[in-house]
Amino acid sequence: MNAKNFKNKVIPKSIEKETFTALSYYPELKDTHITFQFKKDIKKSTMQAQPRWASFFKSKKQRAYIILISKKVKIDDETFKITDVPSDVLIGWLGHELGHVIDYMERTNLGMLAFGFKYLYSKSHIQEVERAADTYAVAHGMGEYILKTKDFILNHAKISPLYKARIKKLYLSPEEIMQLIEERKVEEVEA
Repeated sequence: MNAKNFKNKVIPKSIEKETFTALSYYPELKDTHITFQFKKDIKKSTMQAQPRWASFFKSKKQRAYIILISKKVKIDDETFKITDVPSDVLIGWLGHELGHVIDYMERTNLGMLAFGFKYLYSKSHIQEVERAADTYAVAHGMGEYILKTKDFILNHAKISPLYKARIKKLYLSPEEIMQLIEERKVEEVEA
C-alpha cells in the first residue's frame, strides 16, 4: 500500500517512510484523519495517541486523532533524536500508537471519557491499554516490528533498570509477542 492510499494524514517529512510503512498494516485507517506531530517533550512517553479535542464530540466514525511524537527521546541519561532511532524500531513505535487509534475507534464518546479518567488514575488500566495496543499491532501483522522496538528498549545498555522494569510491567513481553505471532500464523494457515 502506498501513500496515495491514505487520505487525511499529516506527516512530518522526516518520518514519512516509517509512518507510511506502519499505516500500510492498518488499511481500515485509510480515511481516518490522523496528524503525526512532533512535540518538544512528552512526559513518561515517546509517543502518545489521542482523539483531537475538536472532533471528540463527533460520532466515532468522524473522530480525528493526533499522534504526538517526542522530538527527543530521553530515557534516564540517554537522549536520542527520534529520527536517529533505527527505522524498524520507529515503525514499531508508530504501529503501537496506531493500535491505540484502532482501540479508540471502537469506543463511544462516553466510553472515551471513562477511558481517559481511568487512564489518569489506574495503573492496572494503563497496563491493560498498553498491552491491548501491542496486541492490535501484532494482530495487524506488525509483530516483528514490535519485537524490534522491545529489543531496542530492553537491551539497550544505557537505559536504566527502572525504565526497563516499567516497560516490562506495562507492555507485552517479547515472549508474549512471539506467542501472539505464532497464534496469528496458525490462524492464517487455518483460514
